[in-house]
Formats: sequence, C-alpha cells, structure tokens
Amino acid sequence: MGESSDSTKAFAALAQLNVDIVLIDLLMPGMSGIELINKLRQIRSDLHFIMISQVRDSELRAQAYEAGIEFFIDKPINLIEVKTVTEKVIQSIQMSHKLSNIQSLVSGVSVTDDHQTQQLKNNQKTRILGVLRFLGIASEKGASDILAITQMMTDQNTSFQDLDLRETYQISDQERKVLFQRLRRAIRTGLANLANMYLDDMGDEIITEYANSLYEYKNVRTEMLFLQGKRSSGGKVSVQHFLNGLVQLI
Repeated sequence: MGESSDSTKAFAALAQLNVDIVLIDLLMPGMSGIELINKLRQIRSDLHFIMISQVRDSELRAQAYEAGIEFFIDKPINLIEVKTVTEKVIQSIQMSHKLSNIQSLVSGVSVTDDHQTQQLKNNQKTRILGVLRFLGIASEKGASDILAITQMMTDQNTSFQDLDLRETYQISDQERKVLFQRLRRAIRTGLANLANMYLDDMGDEIITEYANSLYEYKNVRTEMLFLQGKRSSGGKVSVQHFLNGLVQLI
C-alpha cells in the first residue's frame, strides 16, 4: 500500500508495486487521473481503478469509465462509501478468479505450472521496468542488459557475482568489458537522477528505499553534495550491488 500526490511518481511506483486496487483523483498535477489510467493500462492490465473527484462533468465521467474505472466516488469523501465501494471491487476480483477457474475446468485446461511461471516472469519484468523508469534509465543502452541479467538471476535463484556471464552470453573478455561499461553508464545515470529527486523530496519513502537498496545511501548523499557544488566528485556505483538490490526489490 502507498500514496502519492505526484502523478509521475505514482506511475513509476504502480508499474512495479504488487497492488490490485488503485484509488485515483481525477485532477492531479502534471497528469490527469484519466491520463494516468491510460498509461498504466498499457503495462498493467490487472489493475482495478476507483476514481475520486469533486468534478461532476458528465463528459469527464464518461471518459473516466471509458478509460476503465469501475466506480466513481464524489468529494467530499465519505469513508463508509469508500469502504463499501472497495469491498465491491474486491468481490468482483474474487468472482473473476472463480469464473476463470471454472472455465479452465469446463474446457479441460488447467492453469499449468509453465503458465504460472511465465506469468511470474512477466510480473517481475514489469516491476523491474517500473524501477528503471522511476530512475529515468529505461531507454538507456544498458537497460536491456539489466533486464536480461536480472531475469537470469531470478531464473537461477542466484546473486550477480555467482553468474557466469562469459558462459551464459558466450562473450569474450573484451565484450564482457563493453557490457560492464554499458551497465555502469546506465546505473550511474540512475544515481544522478535519484539524487536530483532526493534533493526535491527527501521525505519520499520510495526514493529512500531505492537509495539504500540500489546504491547505498552514502553514495546518493555524496552525489547530492556533488550536484550542489559542495564536492568535486559524485557518488560511486557498484554493478553488483545495484543488480542484487534490484532483484531483492522485486
């Protein structure tokens, strides 16, 4: 469970958090609730949305329902109404799961271990992408390498230092060096972006968690001082610490 008044941060968090139901305000700074839902639908088809708003415009409400919300709650918020509506959504989710199981039984097709494993992998990839987007490095050249390596780590249930990259990738020492350069550049960019976010909002719990898990707080702190012109060099990055921490986050 979490909350955010920043739509961009909310998108990044919801891309990787294990949640089912989202209460979302129609009017949010930066991105409207409808726009946020449309973006989330592209990467998380499993989310269920309840919209909260003081706006009673029928056209906006129609757009919200078209985007995929299940209920509308008017402001001022009534806690009993929120509880009742949330319980209805929970019941709907449970019923959907039951119907899916019944369909599988009727058709003679059960949910196989392979299917469940693939679904788990997809969820893990989605969450990792969410973290990379939050750090602003999802489009970096090293992002695809990060995804591939973390997938191998989870598949083999091992840490980064125990992976045999030469054997897995079938690469030479020089190619391995280039791979590490790509990884380090992407991770370094993420550190700078995270430090900038920390300067804007030092109380954000997600930023703090990522700082500790991916970089160690001392390095984020050093990077912040560097960005403020108080140090001549920034924080250090460790490919091993970042990738191990990333797998632990998911």
